Amino acid sequence: MLINVAVGLAILYVGMCGALFLFQRSMIYFPPSSSKCKGETLMALQIEKERVLVSTRPSDSPDALIYLGGNAENVSLNMPDFSASFPGHALYLLHYRGYCGSSGSPSEEALFGDALVLFDQVHALHPNVVIVGRSLGSGIAVRVASLRPVARLVLVTPYDSLLEIAALQFPYVPVRWLLRDKFESWRYAPQVTAPTLIIAAELDEIIPRASTELLRTRFQNGVASFVVIAGAGHNTISNSKDYPALVKGGR
Repeated sequence: MLINVAVGLAILYVGMCGALFLFQRSMIYFPPSSSKCKGETLMALQIEKERVLVSTRPSDSPDALIYLGGNAENVSLNMPDFSASFPGHALYLLHYRGYCGSSGSPSEEALFGDALVLFDQVHALHPNVVIVGRSLGSGIAVRVASLRPVARLVLVTPYDSLLEIAALQFPYVPVRWLLRDKFESWRYAPQVTAPTLIIAAELDEIIPRASTELLRTRFQNGVASFVVIAGAGHNTISNSKDYPALVKGGR
């Protein structure tokens, strides 16, 4: 009887691990429904077989901003706020693969590759490029900034490693073996030389504060500064009156 129970539990456990492995990306990426995808998209990146869309506000200025958003975000909705905060910048807001008309499926390597292509195209036109990465996008932003001459980096509710957060959420599952998209910002932060601002939400219910604070220690001395917005949650931080000035002013 005990053997049968043990076998049944083992089968159940293996099945659970298998389901997590197969459906893990549907637990990370949440593309907004097409009905919520509003906003004019003016630029398309043709990357191999995929067509990746970018909401833009063109400008001949030497200054530009690239925005890499959260895992459920229609980034074009940020255009009015960025337009007000950065009136002299060209703006480029990347729609991830599978989001708001971009073709393909999201993955860590695909999103990083797309962001790198976008940066190179933007930098060829605008020598001073600010990157703002929020939540999921913070991991992409750090990695791009570790390889490219970013003028300034702003990380909003960032994490040290998505792998570590997943391991906390599923403590009895071998997440380190199963997770494909680890988003290990700690690997790339030491190579970032651009002035970096980390903006944390005091009441962040998604990213543990310990993870955000640990990321701060990964940068070289003097590179990163750290600000906590009082009373803000993970998804409400941009509603704070202090948020636009912090993003605009950097350090």
